[in-house]
Amino acid sequence: MALAEQSGQSERGLTRQDVLAMFQETDRRFQESKEEHDRMIAEAEKRSQEAEKRSQELDKVIREMAVRFDRLAKNVGGLNRSIGELIETLIAVRLWEKFAAYPYQLKRAYQRVPIYDEWHELQTDIDILLSDTEWCMAVEVKREADDKDVDHHLKRMELIRRYPPLEVVGKKLIGAIAGGIVSPDTVKYAHEVGFFVLTLAGESVALLDTPAGFVAREWQV
Repeated sequence: MALAEQSGQSERGLTRQDVLAMFQETDRRFQESKEEHDRMIAEAEKRSQEAEKRSQELDKVIREMAVRFDRLAKNVGGLNRSIGELIETLIAVRLWEKFAAYPYQLKRAYQRVPIYDEWHELQTDIDILLSDTEWCMAVEVKREADDKDVDHHLKRMELIRRYPPLEVVGKKLIGAIAGGIVSPDTVKYAHEVGFFVLTLAGESVALLDTPAGFVAREWQV
């Protein structure tokens, strides 16, 4: 008899309580899923906000570093200019005396002489220009002179010959390289192309000995 009753219940299907229990279980799972979804969304928003904050902080640091770098670059640039101008001044003082053994009387000295082309555009300048009635000497001054500076000065000499300032017109032009530091290789190269070489020696300037057979290169202006 009990078996027959159970069979009857199975044939009748789910009861109202069964369906209610199913809805309750579905609703519970939905609420749990919604809560998990909301939690994940909240965590994602939090991580996004933290990432945005870190990004803003990083941007601030980068901007501050850029400002500091610009200041440093300006300070270093100004220091380099100051050192270069100091070396020029030290070398320019009574520089003509260093060439007493040569047929020059270069007692007139000028600094930072600009060279303009026919369109009045600045092409280069001469750090130190020495002159007398027959000769002119263009001296390129560097804190540390190297072979590239010698090459650049050769090009500068051609520009001076092509666009001579008044003090150079009609004279024989020669050149020199001067530096606070000049390597032996650069000294040799400068002499090979016909430049004199000067360097700082303590608080004075020294004209380095030229090799046997040295002839200063002349540019006729």
